[in-house]
This record gives sequence, structure tokens and C-alpha cells, in this order.
Amino acid sequence: MPRRAEIVRRLAILRRPNTHLCQTCLLSLFPHRLASTATATTASEPIPIEPPPSDQAVPSTQSTSLRTTYKVKASVLLSRPPVLTRDLTPFEKAYFLYQKRLNERLVLPFSRYFYYQKGTPGDVEWKRKIKERQTPARDIGKYNAYDREVGWNDEVLVGAKESEPEEQVEALLRDAEVEVKKEADEEGQEREVKKELAVKPMPRVTEADRMGDTRSLDRLLQRTLYLVVKRRDGKWWLPSSGLVGKESLHTAAERILVQAGGLNMNTWIVGNIPLGHFVRNYREPRIEKDKSQEIRGVKYFFMKGRIMAGQANLKDNERGLTDFQWLAKDEIQKTLRPRDWNAIKNILAER
Repeated sequence: MPRRAEIVRRLAILRRPNTHLCQTCLLSLFPHRLASTATATTASEPIPIEPPPSDQAVPSTQSTSLRTTYKVKASVLLSRPPVLTRDLTPFEKAYFLYQKRLNERLVLPFSRYFYYQKGTPGDVEWKRKIKERQTPARDIGKYNAYDREVGWNDEVLVGAKESEPEEQVEALLRDAEVEVKKEADEEGQEREVKKELAVKPMPRVTEADRMGDTRSLDRLLQRTLYLVVKRRDGKWWLPSSGLVGKESLHTAAERILVQAGGLNMNTWIVGNIPLGHFVRNYREPRIEKDKSQEIRGVKYFFMKGRIMAGQANLKDNERGLTDFQWLAKDEIQKTLRPRDWNAIKNILAER
């Protein structure tokens, strides 16, 4: 209640008719005024003052409490983004094949004479291939969009391989091949004519995947990989370090990557704002050497980073690290301690 309203309430109590208050009630309503009046009336009477006992300790005016604080560390969440698109689901494979076959039915018929002159080797090769697959498209299997007997057979059958990407790649490679023929030279001797084979695309599963090499960046090309390092105590964690002087989290993250992974990594720290933070409290507070601060724990701030090229090299690193791995999210869960995993699980990409 404001002080002015309190004074008005007290005066209203005194102005009520037939209001008789005792000395205790008056003192509770107007403690300052009655106390000053009582002091004035009894000023002539001496008030005995008892001296403090000699053995009583005088309290010190200097405070001995320590300032409570936390250590601040920057942790780098260095990642390699996915290189390939994810694998299609069975429904998506069947749907895309259906769309390709439907397109063959709806577009205008293919005119081969626009591309191949009649009677040329290209025209002869075209006739051979169209007789085998019955459609101009090369990756939808054996299909005839205008066959009255077959009818609407655009949907893929159960267990058919035409919708598998690997089968479509093999069909394209077979179509790019040319039959090997033997021709006679001027002297009447036959010689073999070969065409260069089509370039086969690289497999989606690499050698590092087959060997289980977790140090390689050429693995799990469909997933996001994160760098985790092994400390001196044998525990796995992100590259981390305390701040030096007045440096920012961005500058500290760049310094940590150079000290931990060497100069053979082309990295990029994304932005100045951390993705998140994690507070690790000590079981018992620790006091600094100069006894000016009481350290309750450590606060980790996670900075997002990308590796563009290169590889980590722990040789002569300044952080005392012994090993490193490039792991996906589910692999990190099996490697880190539970409390460390709970601190970063919500800021990791699912793929």
C-alpha cells in the first residue's frame, strides 16, 4: 500500500467518534511520531547504556564471500553435409516409374526420321533397340503404351525390378552399348570394331562404408557427419576450449579447429550466434588459485561449422587429442556419454 494511503487510513481511524486507543495501538499507527514525542518528554532522564562485554567479538565490516561464476567454453559442431540424395522408398520408386510410363502414353509418338536418316547405321541400330524394349524411353523396362492387348499396364507389378534405380542404370548402360562387328580391311582380313564403353556412375556405397572406416569423409554419403575427438581421459566429445582474453565465440571456434585438427582443413564457422548451450555443474564448487572466484561448473556454447575440403590431422595438436571420428547422429549416440548426448541430440541433423 502507498505511504500516502496508509497515512490517510490512520487519520480516519483517529477521527471516528468514541474512538479510544491504547498506547500500544497508537505506537503501531504512528511509530515515528510517538517515538519522537516520547524521546522529547524523557530527554531529561538519563538512560543507562550497558557497555558491551570485553570478550564479545566485534563483527568485521569486510565481506569474505567469493564471487560465484562459471567457466565459458566454445565447442565446435563441425559437419560434412550430405553428398547424395537419400534412397527412395518403395512407394516413391513405383510412383516415379508410373509417371514415366504415363508420360510415354500422353506425349506425341517419337519420329525417328527426325534423328536418324533412313538406311543409315544409326537407323538400323534404332530398329534393333526399339524391337527389344518396344518404347523410346530407355529406363522404364519393356513397355508399349499403344498396345491394345496389354492395355493400361503403367503400374509396376509386385516384385518387379523396373522401378529399382540400379536396374534403370543397367538398362541405360546396355542401351549405350553397340554390337561388336567384324569388318574386312583392304587385304581381305577381318578386324574387330569396338566402341568405347559408357562411363558407369560411381556406386552409392563406397569403399569406406564396406571397410567401416569412421575416419574417412567418403562414407555415409547420404547422411550428415560430425567430427568427434577423443580426449586424454579416453572420453569422446566435440572439439572444445575455453575463451582466451576477450575473444568472441566465433574467433574461439576458428582457433579450436586449427589447434585440434591442424591446418589441413578448409572450414567455415557459420555465424556468430551459437546453436545452443549446455551447463555442466561440478559436484563441489572449485575455488581459483587467487581465491577470488568460486567456479560452479562449465558452460559450453556450440558453434556450427562446415568442412569444405581437407581432413583432420591430430599430429602435433595442442589439445592433447588422441583420436577422431566422423559419425552420423545415431553413431554419436552410441559413442558419447548419456549426459553429453542429451546436450546435443536436438541440434543434430537426422540425415
